Amino acid sequence: LFLFGFFPILCGSIPGLVPKQLRFCRNYVEIMPSVAEGVKIGIQECQHQFRGRRWNCTTVNDSLAIFGPVLDKATRESAFVHAIASAGVAFAVTRSCAEGSATICGCDTRHKGSPGEGWKWGGCSEDVEFGSMVSREFADARENRPDARSAMNRHNNEAGRTSIIELMHLKCKCHGLSGSCEVKTCWWSQPDFRVIGDYLKDKYDSASEMVVEKHRESRGWVETLRPKYNFFKAPTEKDLVYYENSPNFCEPNPETGSFGTRDRICNVTSHGIDGCDLLCCGRGHNTRTEKRKEKCHCIFHWCCYVRCQECIRVYDVHTCK
Repeated sequence: LFLFGFFPILCGSIPGLVPKQLRFCRNYVEIMPSVAEGVKIGIQECQHQFRGRRWNCTTVNDSLAIFGPVLDKATRESAFVHAIASAGVAFAVTRSCAEGSATICGCDTRHKGSPGEGWKWGGCSEDVEFGSMVSREFADARENRPDARSAMNRHNNEAGRTSIIELMHLKCKCHGLSGSCEVKTCWWSQPDFRVIGDYLKDKYDSASEMVVEKHRESRGWVETLRPKYNFFKAPTEKDLVYYENSPNFCEPNPETGSFGTRDRICNVTSHGIDGCDLLCCGRGHNTRTEKRKEKCHCIFHWCCYVRCQECIRVYDVHTCK
């Protein structure tokens, strides 16, 4: 997984692209800023979703592989990163097209169907199929090997894109005298990306463990994945899959990409993974006090502003030993 900058984009100057991605960049240079934005929002959402976990989606600034060695293993974490990044690209491209930022795409006119009672089609339905196509062509270009890791990455990339389709919904606007909503115009819309992040985080928690199988085919040996446990329901295209166990991420380890949890802020009242007991891996925690300036005693004045005082509040901050 690689991150590159924003417009203007010179495709040949982007490090880490395989030939198929380079050709795609040159053919679709107009939407490449949206591809970059999609990777960016995927990373930001990953860091939000894992902010209270031992692995908190830390990025490495001085490396092409922005997550470091973490993605070298076929773990749950790698599954989530591929899914959220692919979803981010599809989401950003779809939104950019609906906003008219590109000339090669626009609104979705194919999936309107019959309107319901009291409303009609209007606005700009977001063309998630085009956004998913861009994500598929770009993100999956690296995953063309006949091995288990490519099969896993392709599956999780598609699960990320599928999450958007699953969460598409009708958005409506009322029309009428004094906002009476006599008629509504509606269009298909993507959800907020936070909703997609929450959805994929649930898929991370319930990800399916797989095992690798080798098959002899005309092109040679091919690796595929099958569920490790037959008594569990087989994963669908909506589920995340992995086949290697994660490190515990308690201690720094350059080989696994773990930064450890020392000095991480923990929640002393929580019994969950963000609590000091679990996040600090049993090492205990330190407590310090912090003074913060905050607005307080705010009063609304007619019309129309709010005047506040500034207060100093003292907080206990707990960090892992």
